[in-house]
Amino acid sequence: MKRLLLLWRVGRKDLRLLWLALHHPSRPAWLMPAAGLLAIFALEPANFAIPLLGAIDDLVLLSILLHALVRSLLAEVQASVGRQTSP
Repeated sequence: MKRLLLLWRVGRKDLRLLWLALHHPSRPAWLMPAAGLLAIFALEPANFAIPLLGAIDDLVLLSILLHALVRSLLAEVQASVGRQTSP
């Protein structure tokens, strides 16, 4: 259970970074379509048809995909966005 909570905590931070990166002026061109596909993946109909698998899908796969998407951003966008989220 601790691992799932840690995964969700990392996912929450990555979601915040992705939101800021989408509004960054020097974001890569592929970021907007990739974020759209990630949103479609999160809302896919299989989540409603098979609730247990949908929950596992959202907790694990979606967090991993989100983390991979944020890590693949350009270094300058990551650094700029990281400074915005730091207290």
